[in-house]
Amino acid sequence: MLPVVGLLVFANLLWAQTPPPDWTSQYWTARWILHPTAPSRQYGVFHFRKTVELAQKPTRFVVHVSADNRYRLFVNGKSVAMGPARSDTQNWNYETIDLAPYLQAGRNVLAAQVWYMGEGAPFAQMSYQLGFLVQGDSDTEKVVNTDATWKIFQNPAYSPIKNDIPKLRTYIVVGDGDRVDAATYPWGWEQPSFDDKAWVAAKTLNFPAKPRGLGTDGNWGLVPRTIPMMTEKPLRLTTVRRSEHGKMDNAFLQGKSPVTISTNTKAVFLLDQGYLTNAYPELTVSQGKGATITLSYAEALVDSKGQKGNRNELEGRTLRGFDDQFVADGGSKRTFRPLWFRTYRYLQLTVETKGESLVLDELIGQYTAYPFEEKAQVVTSDTTLKAIWNVGWRTAQLCAGENYYDCPYYEQLQYTGDTRIQSLISLYVTGDDRLMRKAIADYDHSRFNDGLTQSRYPSADFQVIPTFSLFWVCMIHDYWMHRQDDAFVKSMLPGILGVLNWHEQRIAKTGLNGPLEWWNFVDWSTWQNAKDETAGGVPAGARKGGSSILSLQQAYTYFRAGDLLAHYGQNERAEHYRELGRKLNKAVYAQCWDAGRGLMADTPIVPAGQAGKTSYSQHANILAVLTDAVPAAQQAALLQKVMADPKGGPDSLTQATFYFKFYLFEALKKTGLGDQFVSQLKPWRDMLAIGLTTFAENPEPTRSDCHAWSASPLYELLSITCGIRPAEPGFKSVRIEPYLGNLTTVNGRMPHPLGDIAVQFQKTATGGLTGTVTLPTNVTGTLRWKGKALPLKAGQQTVTL
Repeated sequence: MLPVVGLLVFANLLWAQTPPPDWTSQYWTARWILHPTAPSRQYGVFHFRKTVELAQKPTRFVVHVSADNRYRLFVNGKSVAMGPARSDTQNWNYETIDLAPYLQAGRNVLAAQVWYMGEGAPFAQMSYQLGFLVQGDSDTEKVVNTDATWKIFQNPAYSPIKNDIPKLRTYIVVGDGDRVDAATYPWGWEQPSFDDKAWVAAKTLNFPAKPRGLGTDGNWGLVPRTIPMMTEKPLRLTTVRRSEHGKMDNAFLQGKSPVTISTNTKAVFLLDQGYLTNAYPELTVSQGKGATITLSYAEALVDSKGQKGNRNELEGRTLRGFDDQFVADGGSKRTFRPLWFRTYRYLQLTVETKGESLVLDELIGQYTAYPFEEKAQVVTSDTTLKAIWNVGWRTAQLCAGENYYDCPYYEQLQYTGDTRIQSLISLYVTGDDRLMRKAIADYDHSRFNDGLTQSRYPSADFQVIPTFSLFWVCMIHDYWMHRQDDAFVKSMLPGILGVLNWHEQRIAKTGLNGPLEWWNFVDWSTWQNAKDETAGGVPAGARKGGSSILSLQQAYTYFRAGDLLAHYGQNERAEHYRELGRKLNKAVYAQCWDAGRGLMADTPIVPAGQAGKTSYSQHANILAVLTDAVPAAQQAALLQKVMADPKGGPDSLTQATFYFKFYLFEALKKTGLGDQFVSQLKPWRDMLAIGLTTFAENPEPTRSDCHAWSASPLYELLSITCGIRPAEPGFKSVRIEPYLGNLTTVNGRMPHPLGDIAVQFQKTATGGLTGTVTLPTNVTGTLRWKGKALPLKAGQQTVTL
């Protein structure tokens, strides 16, 4: 029999080994908390504090944290987490954090800044009401569970600044800016030494916190965060480009020389990062009681007509941008940091002092983005391609946070048409598929009663683009080809069938699509004869029916859906959709193929003598190639004609912009014309020539200077120039078919789930190919070059063709 001491030790060992509860399947013991009197659905910034005594420094102290809208968590004065990752109320993320590294024996203070933006929230922010939640993982950590023992304070220093569509004269939906009055700010509120005795007890909500799928009430369905925390690192502006009524040089930006602004002065400083970035600016000031500092952010400066022109030039240009504001209280080393990151190349400080001079002590940015790691590389005999790679990669990084962004400055919304391209870039350059998985799941959560996905999600503003629902299906096909993840892909089949069925129900007796509801966006092109379309980006034949482009995109998707359905045993359905795709192709060719011009028209050909005009686009012909709507023997010639089309001539085709050129590049790959890819990059070189440091949404004049759908050359340099593509689902084997064009050498590397794939090729004087290919263990493949093939095995091998 064990002595009493032995029993206690044994009991403690058992307790230590008892796993904590599974918080994904049971009610939480912590409660959602909020302010007892402040409105729960109106703008407000709140601070929460909880003091706990610990007998010793723990080796593990795990908590689960969430808030609505957002939180920033501090432990003993140190910032340790920000969240929750953006989602919707029925898939509300919480972060799991081990606080042990920040805790100590004795007194510890947990503090959180929680904000609710109300009417000024970004469109990407979905919401239920103000709330904050901390759940300790086990009995050890339950001492920090949110309840009425937490204290709360509403910070009166904060008020919103409208940075809306009327002010900036364009579509901008990233939410309000921050105005902070230092005189009413509780400085040091997050520090353990702060005196919070005047703060009130938090109020608990009268329903329990719970994971998704439990309970009778809606509110927040909690799910664990599936992506890592965002990266954050210091970043300094590089150059003072303009000063008015004050002296500032680059030493201030380097943190070496504070700047003093005299009394009763309005000084303006235009600062240049040198390239576009996403960062939390942190401005520290001293003295200057009552002085107002406005921080204005812009991608580029504009001239008197609102045009950007060369992004490096200042002459005759001003900054019109998103604003924050800080009002000094005369104290020492007061730091302003906005609640959310800002996007800028140019940052302008406008300082207006009163009766006391102001000292600008420091200005530094904290860069933030999804923590993608650049693992791929492409080096070619054309060294100018390196700049396209670097700027493309910066573009992709700035358009990826807790979800993919169409653009970081204006919207920060995750649109499917953009995300499909962004995901392929992520897979090829980083090998990290977590944000792609989250995006696919986000769109699945967005489905509504029509059976379609929403066009962008998470989004508090409902929008539907049926073409983007089709690209969601294609995005799942992309994921299936590159990753072995059958349970996840299979879980998407019900949503896929809803999308396919919606489009099938709208096929007219002509065999083409009939009238279509919602916004049938294809590209930001200047569409010919699309007068019936009230929204931009829509070709003729969407509203009334008969669009070859939309019909062919259906076919393009049906063929990919057929592959997925067949793989998961739904052979009859698979063949049904494949046959629908073939019928659409046949109907489009019969009614829209203009044999005289050798082109596919956007809508059925208008016979001579009848009213109306037949219009033509690159888009219809690109999709005709990708779907085999024109015979394979004609596809290469058709694509050559599309690329050679004179822009702006009387018979010119509607041109594909940067976004849809992704599909042009895919058609080059399909038809064996990949050698022409590099020569198609002139529009990207043109962007670099006018000072862009990220790739733009559209050809000039453009709204957004940073749009990751325009970063597709990164993916194509690896998949066309290096020729690396999956040969079967799950990337189990590899097809390598390089297209060097005018290049003489290419050296490329990309991550595969089992290791790196590396290629190194040189063209011979007689048009052959030599080099090496390295494949990961257990991966085989085929090398193809000008009609010849060579089997590839795992490991490094020398190749000659």
